[in-house]
Amino acid sequence: SEKSQLILKISDQNIDPNFVSSLKQKKNVNLYESLEDWYKLSENIYNPHLFNKKKYLKNNHNRVKYTYASNQILENNHNILDQQSLIRSILLSSVWGNYHSMLNITTKCRLGTLPDSEIYQKLNDSLSRSLERMRVEKVNLFLLHSQLIEDDYQLPLLNEHRATNATTLSCYYESVIPAFEKLKKEGKIDHWGIGLGQEEALIKAINHEQPPEAMQCAVNVLNSIGAIGYISKKPDPNKVLRECQKKDIPILSIRAVQAGALTSQMDREPHPSGMDKADFDDFEKALPFRELAEDWGETPASLAHRYALSIKKVSSVILGIKNRKELQECLNAENKEKLNSDQMKTLQNLFKE
Repeated sequence: SEKSQLILKISDQNIDPNFVSSLKQKKNVNLYESLEDWYKLSENIYNPHLFNKKKYLKNNHNRVKYTYASNQILENNHNILDQQSLIRSILLSSVWGNYHSMLNITTKCRLGTLPDSEIYQKLNDSLSRSLERMRVEKVNLFLLHSQLIEDDYQLPLLNEHRATNATTLSCYYESVIPAFEKLKKEGKIDHWGIGLGQEEALIKAINHEQPPEAMQCAVNVLNSIGAIGYISKKPDPNKVLRECQKKDIPILSIRAVQAGALTSQMDREPHPSGMDKADFDDFEKALPFRELAEDWGETPASLAHRYALSIKKVSSVILGIKNRKELQECLNAENKEKLNSDQMKTLQNLFKE
């Protein structure tokens, strides 16, 4: 279609303002809500999240290009989409068109801890903006993107941001769950879930009379969440994973390659502030994993994703890809068989304390 051809042309350019201006003179450019926003996307891609034999699709930090991903999504039957930013909405409304009915869409909201009277409004406003931008009537999964903590818990790091980055259990029980359920009754969401946080708080939430309908869990051979592990003094993602497995809560696996630590090499220099030091420390720690991957004739990233896919009751592995090569590598990894019990045991013993 003319829409697809325009997308293809845009994706093949190193987009600059002059190119955008020239496109605006072309036919059908008014298909886009804000074409200037394409300029921000010179290195963009959508990340497929493996969901059984289906896929999620997520934009991660605006890094690669749309076209290859769009083709791969259709060719590989990807049908779950994670919407977060305005530009994703432009792509959805412009490219996907009638494909909305083929997709399952998820979005999220960082709520923090607010007065009970403000919770529903904050969630509904966030969700409504996403629905409007995507031009859909509902999402299939709405995630709380705040870190869940016990009421009296003080963060070992960044405690000054506690109110904006974390949601207390009492807030969650008394206001967040009722708000999610109200949104379900209103037909705006099908399901809701939660993500990371203090392990004790997450386990309490999992065992609550109204447990989450999905959980984001860090799943990797290092049992690490690296630089985002500022909530607990000694994070233990496997503790939450095991509880989800026990309670049969659908698991959305994140950090499969632990921010690059489980790949052949880090794709960036350490941040001057030291904020990602834990990720680089994990890369050094992961040397035995890279050596094992080489012995098995597989890239570290592929093996890391296969490991996450092979964990029992993991419904989805959320990728952090940033270019076409990594996208194809992950698609190839998914097409391979799951790791057998001996391979899993070998991997799980690599970093056993």
